[in-house]
Amino acid sequence: MSTPAKGTLFLIPTVLAEDTAQAVICRQVAEVTAQLRYFLVENARTARRYIKSIAPTQTIEELQITVIDKNSSDAELTAALKPLLAGQDAGVISEAGCPGVADPGAELARLAHQHGVKVVPLVGPSAILMGLMASGFNGQSFAFHGYLPIEKRDRIQALKALEKEMAQKDQTQIFMETPYRNRQMVEDLLEHLSKDTKLCIAASITGPNEFIKTRRIADWKGNVPDLHKQPAVFLIYKR
Repeated sequence: MSTPAKGTLFLIPTVLAEDTAQAVICRQVAEVTAQLRYFLVENARTARRYIKSIAPTQTIEELQITVIDKNSSDAELTAALKPLLAGQDAGVISEAGCPGVADPGAELARLAHQHGVKVVPLVGPSAILMGLMASGFNGQSFAFHGYLPIEKRDRIQALKALEKEMAQKDQTQIFMETPYRNRQMVEDLLEHLSKDTKLCIAASITGPNEFIKTRRIADWKGNVPDLHKQPAVFLIYKR
């Protein structure tokens, strides 16, 4: 008996800001989402709401939705892929932006490749790339470092190391913070980086309160907006 063809793993981007799907999610994403019956998601509640918003013909109660987050074990990841090995297509949806980038969806893509499952990324908003696009910094050479250490001493050490790498490699350094710790991040940036280092703060990208501005560290002092609870990406560069 022949082995059934394997399914396809679609990486489905979602919005960065609420109520922006009509503006930032393309037709292909909506069409693929409308056809799928199996989803691997970071948060079930928000994923259901998003699926319904872009694919209103979906009957949410009939969908199979499995939560895959940063705490998922290898066994849970492997189990989540079993329907694909049996021929069923699936969609991966993260909490914001593009799955697989600073996101547990990367582990699903890794395992899919190992098992010979086709992985298809769909076009959507990425705070990392959109922040880089708008920063005016080096877009030929850049590095994304995800979340920096929570402990203040370790975070300051990491920031100084990134500034050194920025200068040595002529490379834009990109990182992020959880929205409720933005204030502490900015304080450390302004206090511990060189006054001539350029800092771009890109917050609430695509949202009605979008804020993207690039200044020297020295020029940011006394001019930082309230970023509390706003999703933000930080970029530094030397010129």
